[in-house]
Amino acid sequence: MDEMKGILHWLRSSSKMKRWIFLILIGIVLTCYGISNILVQKEMDFYDVGKVVVTFVIGFTLIVIGLVLLNKRNMELFIEATDERMTHKKNVNMKSLIFDKRVYDRGPKVVVIGGGAGLNTVLTGMKRYTNNITAIVAVSEYGKKPTDSRIALKTTLPFEEVKDSIVSLSAHKKGELENLLNHEMANEKLRGLKFSDIYFTAMKEIHWNDTESISKSGEIFNIIGNILPVTSQEMKICAELDNGYVVEEKDRIPEIVTDKITKISRVYLKPSNCKPAEGVLEAIKEADSIIIGPGSLYTNVIPNLLVNGVAKAIKESKAMKIYVNNIMTESGQTDDYTVADHVNTIIEHCGEGIIDYCIYDTGEVIPEYIKRYNKEGADLVEQQIGGEKLKKIQFIKKNISTIIDGKIRHDPYLVAESAIGLICNDLKYQDKESDPEYVMLNAKLKSDKRINKLKKEKAKMDKKVSKHGIEPKEKNAKISRQSKFSEKYSDRIKSIKESEAKYKKNNTQKKK
Repeated sequence: MDEMKGILHWLRSSSKMKRWIFLILIGIVLTCYGISNILVQKEMDFYDVGKVVVTFVIGFTLIVIGLVLLNKRNMELFIEATDERMTHKKNVNMKSLIFDKRVYDRGPKVVVIGGGAGLNTVLTGMKRYTNNITAIVAVSEYGKKPTDSRIALKTTLPFEEVKDSIVSLSAHKKGELENLLNHEMANEKLRGLKFSDIYFTAMKEIHWNDTESISKSGEIFNIIGNILPVTSQEMKICAELDNGYVVEEKDRIPEIVTDKITKISRVYLKPSNCKPAEGVLEAIKEADSIIIGPGSLYTNVIPNLLVNGVAKAIKESKAMKIYVNNIMTESGQTDDYTVADHVNTIIEHCGEGIIDYCIYDTGEVIPEYIKRYNKEGADLVEQQIGGEKLKKIQFIKKNISTIIDGKIRHDPYLVAESAIGLICNDLKYQDKESDPEYVMLNAKLKSDKRINKLKKEKAKMDKKVSKHGIEPKEKNAKISRQSKFSEKYSDRIKSIKESEAKYKKNNTQKKK
């Protein structure tokens, strides 16, 4: 009986299914009629042949159109039945569903914890997949001497990190908003101030609360998701070195570590009982996924986790905990650190259970860029992942690096793809493949991977053409003569040759 009711439900007038079933039946009849004429008639003139062909083509076309439109309507009915967002279900159509951006409101709840460029990289990539993003921001000026602008405006907290997160999560053109917020005032009375300094001061005067000011700013600038300061209290990030020396000025930590030829033993907050800002613990508790890093290990990542209750909330959360490891070491902070060293340091400060997955880069970076970092005391993070404490953590090696303005950076979209891939696998494991959330994420992920693959292939082809000066018609034959090594490392070989040429030129000039 239940099966009969189900069939009758699909055939009722409001389902709009019968018309396409009828169209398919007409197509089948015409197709069969055309085939039967061929089988029955022994002799056929040109007119008869034409009539049979036309009948067959029309019938076959009607079958195809009917099947496509039947499947389309079937999908619409499925979404009407399962999607809670659909309020006017009678007016549902596939076009409106595909371009209805509210589908992202049902994306996974992602909390991103960190600071600096690393945090903003993750935010830029993740906003492509979900609107449910909460950025828990480290305020990088904690422990620094307040700037003249902060003293003049009497602001309690520095909002530099908040401003950068607003730019990253903005739904508008990133460049225009960034220029506005970073604009330095030309007026003599306002000299030394940025527009963002004045704006946040005004918001604080209106709302009398830092968290509320940031929340309202998100609405004003139409950002995707929310931004929360990890704490609304002033605090210092202090570092205790291996030799017992304590550094209480965040910016001087690398300098003193290098001068004293020692390492950081631990970092801690002063005062130690800093309370999390309103909404931080709730966001962590409700999250589907928590992404930690990338960023300066001791001054951006770990300080967030040391705020009272934050690490505990992450451990107790049922969310997937993902740590995105740094690509390069930092002079005076993580010299000679491996991937395992980064993860172990977080565990030593916060305890086990704070990381489920660690995503780290393959390390395939052009040597010339690494040499620039070597001059500043930095190097590639060694890809060692062994250790007793790390057995419960799954390490995932991905190509997530890129070069931006001559600097080695995490690619925002590759990082987001890696994280979303893990979320999709988790949903699949929970047998949620039919959920709109999984369908949307998986479709978007496949589409982005295909687009990125095509872009890479096009970029490689353009490079080969430009280097060899080959016309498109000729390039395949000539380029195929290159060795695999030459193809893979052509950029590196070219850079090394250029460096050697410059070195010889400088030596020649010195001799003269």
